[in-house]
Amino acid sequence: MAIALITGGTSGIGAEFARQLAETGTDLILVARNETRLNETATSLRGEFGIAVETISADLANRDDVGRVAERLTDPDRPIDLFVNNAGFGVHARLTGADVASIHEHAFDVMCRAVLILGGAAGRVMRERGSGRIINVSSIAGLVTMGSYSAIKAWVASYSQGLAVELRNTGVTVTALMPGWVVTEFHERAGIRTGSIPSFMWVDAATLVKGALRDAARGKVISIPTVRYRVIGWFARHLPQTTIRWISAKISSSRSDEGSEPHGVRDTTTT
Repeated sequence: MAIALITGGTSGIGAEFARQLAETGTDLILVARNETRLNETATSLRGEFGIAVETISADLANRDDVGRVAERLTDPDRPIDLFVNNAGFGVHARLTGADVASIHEHAFDVMCRAVLILGGAAGRVMRERGSGRIINVSSIAGLVTMGSYSAIKAWVASYSQGLAVELRNTGVTVTALMPGWVVTEFHERAGIRTGSIPSFMWVDAATLVKGALRDAARGKVISIPTVRYRVIGWFARHLPQTTIRWISAKISSSRSDEGSEPHGVRDTTTT
């Protein structure tokens, strides 16, 4: 029976990954900070789908905690077939703000450093075994220029492609998932208003995750579920950078009023 490890697996996109994988009979390992919510989620999934669910309470900004998750990923006696590097949170802070270290550095720890360490650990042991899948959650925001969040998600996409190149022809695939705005509880939990985002820009988490799992099974390195966001992604990659910066400034200006952040980044690292 397959086993999947999901960081940020108790809410938003991560919870949807857990549910859809559980429906296929995949056993799960859920990683999050909130131990109570971890236990509640695990109990619910076991009861509904009859699968085995392990939990790891971990703060991915903490190096020792990241090390514990890496140890589970590399346990030869309990191999992981799918690793979903999903934990994260929105960053709504100026690059020139006085709190740059506390906010942006924390974001880099969780969404860059942890992704690097855990992705490398999973890739290493999967390569030795000759099979496995890794999904790193990036964002369509990585194609524009909106502060450290865009920079982080651009790094995740680039890192994922580099890891895919390193693991080519080994039986291991790496997929960078690039969502847009996703309907999850993230925005409400973060106190972010979303009134300025047109309704057609929203994607439900079930559609997103279904597309991501399909793309990962096919070995696609970049996954942008839904036609509308693939079109947006194409334009973001081909428009002049001056235009991208202008669009980013417009979105950032709107975000200053509404506080909205693409996408439904899911965090359980901050709960």
